[in-house]
Amino acid sequence: MNSGLHFNNEKDYVLVAEDSQVQAKRLQHFFNKTKIRSRFFQNGADALEHAMKEKPALIISDIMMPVMNGYEFCASVKQVADLEDVPVILLTSLNNPLDIIKGLQAGADNFITKPYEEEYLLSRIRYLLANRYVRSQGAPDTGIDIMFQGERFHINSGKKQILDLLLSVYEAAMNRNIQLIQAQQQLQMLNEDLQSANQELESFAQTVSHDLRSPLNGILGFARLVKDEYGEQLDQEGKQYIDWIIQSGNGMADLIEKLLAFARSKKGEISPEEVNLSELAASVAHELQQSSDGPRYAIRIQENMMAKADPGLLKVVLHNLLGNAFKYSQKVESPEITFASGSHRGQDFYYVRDNGIGFDMSKAGKLLKPFTRLHYEEDYSGSGVGLSTVNQIIERHGGRVWFESEPGKGATFYFSLD
Repeated sequence: MNSGLHFNNEKDYVLVAEDSQVQAKRLQHFFNKTKIRSRFFQNGADALEHAMKEKPALIISDIMMPVMNGYEFCASVKQVADLEDVPVILLTSLNNPLDIIKGLQAGADNFITKPYEEEYLLSRIRYLLANRYVRSQGAPDTGIDIMFQGERFHINSGKKQILDLLLSVYEAAMNRNIQLIQAQQQLQMLNEDLQSANQELESFAQTVSHDLRSPLNGILGFARLVKDEYGEQLDQEGKQYIDWIIQSGNGMADLIEKLLAFARSKKGEISPEEVNLSELAASVAHELQQSSDGPRYAIRIQENMMAKADPGLLKVVLHNLLGNAFKYSQKVESPEITFASGSHRGQDFYYVRDNGIGFDMSKAGKLLKPFTRLHYEEDYSGSGVGLSTVNQIIERHGGRVWFESEPGKGATFYFSLD
């Protein structure tokens, strides 16, 4: 045996009680690799029966097992005269300080926390095997009683076992702390990279938007000039082509503005103040009504709805939500739009409701992500950026956006602000 472990003879082995096949296979691979003889059992009762027939050099036991758990198994081992000197390692996640108390009460010699490194497990095995004779040289411990979380526990572990356990727990905690520090450093680096990438992306978006505006304005300007100055010389098909150019150009201009609004919604300082949402919504609805070529809408706005928020950003939110309500209810016979507030379990919220075409909720999982559309462009124009902008603004206010809808029965979009 070349593992560097101190076995008394070639018959010495490590006994393992583990009901998880995955964990058992992992340990079995570890023992085969380190050339350590081992025996595996799926519960503490079977493991104890075998240990009494063939004494192991060391025992490793999971805590959560059927028939007999790890604490019971360890305590039973320590009560057998021929086995009481066998070191017992308990495998645990150590999520509760009571795990340590129960381990001491059962007489455990060491803890190994999950997940564990194989090198660390090997070091614990070496340590316990090399020092198992120490307790036999000193006077026997009679145990002590302690109170923990209002319960009395009788600790059967000796001073050496207690010291080993505490050192093991401390070492595991230090290792976890180092891992957390390293993870925090990596997270900070990733966050800095993300901020830099966001700044570059924002700068790129603004530059591209600016560079697109100039040629687009030229295209629209000359298209309108052709229509105004030479429209009478064009046949019906030619006029339609010019109208399509202007319509497509206006759509692109709208998309550029929406992209810029989306970029702005992710940056800049928020300046909250008392905002009369009722007045703000009425103003936005009036603008939308004036620019609408569709039917006249029945608009209901609850009076005196107040909120503390950034008025400029909230106007963008209402413009998008009310704009969608106008758009998707324009083809119904009597379009109705409502903006009101409510409260649920102490949480105030606001909502925009329409009686338009609605949508299938099973397809709405990505509705708040950029460029997501649930309807065809030829049926309802749009960029798919508006709701993403709304979500971004509401999240920056500490709130959230949610919605409910059904095809042919309208839609309701809710938002809270904190």
